[in-house]
Amino acid sequence: MMSTENKSGKSLKILLTGANGYIGLRVLHQLLEEGHQVVCAVRDEKRLPVHEDTRRKVQVVEVDFLEDPQPGLFDEDFDIAYYLIHSLSSSTKDFDQREAQAARNFNIYMQRAKPRQVIYLSGIVNNPQLSRHLSSRKNVEDILYEGPFALTVLRAGIIVGSGSSSFEIIRDLCEKLPVMITPKWVLTITQPIAIHDVIQFLTGVLGREDTFDQSFDIAGPDILTYRDMLNGYAKVRGFKNWIITVPVMTPRLSSYWLYFVTSTSYKLAVNLVESMKVEVLAQDNRLQEMLGIKTLSYKEAIKMAFRKIEQNSVVSSWKDSMVSGRFDKNLGRYIQVPKYGVLKDEKSVKITDREAVLDNIWRIGGDTGWYYGNWLWQLRGFMDKLNGGVGLRRGRTSPDRISVGDSLDFWRVLLADRQQGRLLLFAEMRLPGEAWLEFHIDENNVLNQTATFRPRGLTGRLYWYSVLPFHYFIFGGMIRNISKNHIA
Repeated sequence: MMSTENKSGKSLKILLTGANGYIGLRVLHQLLEEGHQVVCAVRDEKRLPVHEDTRRKVQVVEVDFLEDPQPGLFDEDFDIAYYLIHSLSSSTKDFDQREAQAARNFNIYMQRAKPRQVIYLSGIVNNPQLSRHLSSRKNVEDILYEGPFALTVLRAGIIVGSGSSSFEIIRDLCEKLPVMITPKWVLTITQPIAIHDVIQFLTGVLGREDTFDQSFDIAGPDILTYRDMLNGYAKVRGFKNWIITVPVMTPRLSSYWLYFVTSTSYKLAVNLVESMKVEVLAQDNRLQEMLGIKTLSYKEAIKMAFRKIEQNSVVSSWKDSMVSGRFDKNLGRYIQVPKYGVLKDEKSVKITDREAVLDNIWRIGGDTGWYYGNWLWQLRGFMDKLNGGVGLRRGRTSPDRISVGDSLDFWRVLLADRQQGRLLLFAEMRLPGEAWLEFHIDENNVLNQTATFRPRGLTGRLYWYSVLPFHYFIFGGMIRNISKNHIA
């Protein structure tokens, strides 16, 4: 593993759990920039969405901390380990039990890995009446303190940055609802922090013995209600919004409200609403003084997020997490598209410019749309949302880059190989079966577009044949427009 020296002149060996998560990916890039050796612990190696140059600099270990520990998996000594694992979006019932189990298994692994310091990103837990989410974070903290290492805990509130769940929810609400009828929890006080500052704190405590076995609050300078945050976003964006607060919205109604208006999943909406009723305020700024960090204001954080979006440099997004969709298991089992017992729509066209057509394929979904009948795709997304699915609101993280594991509207990327000219998507919409959509340019410069559906019983077959007339227009128009001006 190659590495360069960091500013202190010492390259540390670091275990990074949750490396393909929203926070983990950003920490990874910062650690590599500082010259550290990084071992990424992920459940699926194929889902580490980094450039090939970055991939060559790291070692990847596949591990599921919810499963029984595997002997010999972490036999090497580490200087530091990051614990960035949580299950908030995976369940509305047992996420706290899952988080506790993962922390216990992590402690067992660390008996062999022997890190001097473990750094854990938790939530601010100063309120005596904690939500279940924050109680779980505090319980994980207590479990990690029992581990064979010095623990440094950073407790953050709402994290604001390009691709963060908080930012995307606020963005959806403000951009889509100039007039909002909101639950009373929008009057709850909180203290947001910019993702830029979170990464500074997470990397700033590396190896610092004066932070060992201590917990620190980290927060931005502004104390705001959620209503203030919505108004502040609108002001930064240059428009006016109107917020009407009503006391009659129950937690369930509030969860549905967030689910239908924003890109969040229902499970995440339920857990967020419970947490939004609790005031989250920092009580000390010791670490800020120790590290000499001047935190960004809320409005500065919003402006920075939009600069990243405009520059097409969003490093990570919560939407690409597996728990933003229907499946939280390894998708590798779906990469082999079945040949038998399936129904297919196949289209092919000879093209003249392979790279131009690949550019079009790699931009599909999100703001680009699906090249034909976008209103029909939007209608299908709306129907999926009504049925408890993901809908189209997740969009895509980058307008022209695709990595394995990315969400793409209501699809998930299983394979993205430009050299082979192949993009394979798996449907996360609610269906009576399983669906794949594949684009492949072969060695003869023929673009092959294949929609494959494995029906579940009679209901699945009835579904396929009921939408078959639409397939003729949608898939035919799609391949024509993808290859437009490049047909042989």
